[in-house]
Amino acid sequence: MDACWAVDKELERLFEKYSSATDRTQKTLDDFIASLRSFINELSERTSDELITEGARASVVEFIDRAKSVSNSVSTCHKDLHGSVSKLGKTIDRNFTSDFSSVITEGAFDGEWRQTLLNEVICEHFLRQGMLDIAESLNEDASLELSQERKEPFLELHRILEALRQHILEPALDWAERNRDELNRKKSPLEFKLHRLRFIELIKHGSMKQIEVLQYAKKLAPFAELHTKDMQLLMGSLLYLNNGIENSTYSFLFEDSSWIEICDIFTRDACGLLGLSVESPLSVGINAGCKALPPLLSIRQVMQSRQVAGVWSSKEELPVEIDLGQDYRFHSIFACPILRQQSTEQNPPMRLTCGHVISKEALHKLVVGNTNRFKCPYCPVEMTTAETKQIYF
Repeated sequence: MDACWAVDKELERLFEKYSSATDRTQKTLDDFIASLRSFINELSERTSDELITEGARASVVEFIDRAKSVSNSVSTCHKDLHGSVSKLGKTIDRNFTSDFSSVITEGAFDGEWRQTLLNEVICEHFLRQGMLDIAESLNEDASLELSQERKEPFLELHRILEALRQHILEPALDWAERNRDELNRKKSPLEFKLHRLRFIELIKHGSMKQIEVLQYAKKLAPFAELHTKDMQLLMGSLLYLNNGIENSTYSFLFEDSSWIEICDIFTRDACGLLGLSVESPLSVGINAGCKALPPLLSIRQVMQSRQVAGVWSSKEELPVEIDLGQDYRFHSIFACPILRQQSTEQNPPMRLTCGHVISKEALHKLVVGNTNRFKCPYCPVEMTTAETKQIYF
């Protein structure tokens, strides 16, 4: 945080200097342009055959010298700004680490299949963001050969979201009707929220579309039981249809927050039905990495200063606990009660015959000799390693 404050302070100085230099340069140029126009008018008043006097020649030379002075002044001001920008860059380099090699897992992206997986994640991210031309270029350059069936869900998702951002409901309504059974099983309010927005768009026109409003209200009838309160608000707003709902207590119905909400609901439900995460895996990974890097770099610096860098030898376990918050917890985590370590693919949780669960590594440490037999550390039940079972979370 101190590093951010230091850079922010330097950036603020640069902005102040830039603003002052801009005003000063603009005033200098405006004054010079005004005097240049005046000088041109003075010269134009002379006849073409009139000889230029010594005084006129002196005025021209003086004006040229003034132009050079103005040019030097602007150039000097620009050089000062360049120095300040360079100083900002040095402040950033001094306060932030640019070398992350000490916390990078070597060989993480080695191998053709890993490179392919990485490219697919990047390509899917571009598809999610609607950057179709970039995704298609990456698909060709990296020889991913993503099928149209795999790309189509992202394309449809983007088309519908783009329409919702422009307050166009038809694509989302069509999609909700096609997937009504799945949405109902998930108890999703998406279809009702879409019809609600269409109803609100109609009542904006007041009494001009009174018949359409009443007819559309029939489409809301199937949702009355599950959304009673919302239905009461919508029907109550009809009392002010002639006088203008925007001037009544129901004016909150026209707030833009409803459109932001419907985009979030559609994204969540559509991704759920397609078996996708709501957030792009690439953006989640980058955001999590940005949060985890500062403490990792700090502990690495401490370990190097105390000459104990070899302690961080396991790539499967971090030297410090990093809490990324609830937003970055996607699955259950098992920590071995014996070794106090989180389970990994190489060290999975194992269920004993008595029901207790420990890590595989702890299990092998309990085995006596070559008998493959051991006792549960929590109860006196004895068993063999073959009787234990791996647990999958």
